[in-house]
Amino acid sequence: MKKLFVLIALASLAQVSAAADVKGDVAAAKNKVAMCIGCHGIPGYKASFPEVYRVPMLGGQSEKYIAAALTAYKKGERKHPSMVGIAAGLSDQDIADVAAYYAQQK
Repeated sequence: MKKLFVLIALASLAQVSAAADVKGDVAAAKNKVAMCIGCHGIPGYKASFPEVYRVPMLGGQSEKYIAAALTAYKKGERKHPSMVGIAAGLSDQDIADVAAYYAQQK
């Protein structure tokens, strides 16, 4: 039983380490942000699902913030239905790329 626990612990550490090693690629993100632009690229845009709210602009936000937000949507820790659906289809690399792309914008 101890060997199984050690094996599971090592596998978990490897996954955390691999996720931490992912570096965003701004050029690769250019083909991944089409879905984002429709809402997050319009100054003052308000969406009406599931309720009326102001959609935040992403350009210039912190890379770590954007990656953390997308990861939280993917895990279901953030609850906006549209964002949960979008983030569910993103890999760790996709998230890093999109975060890098928007962080470098002004």
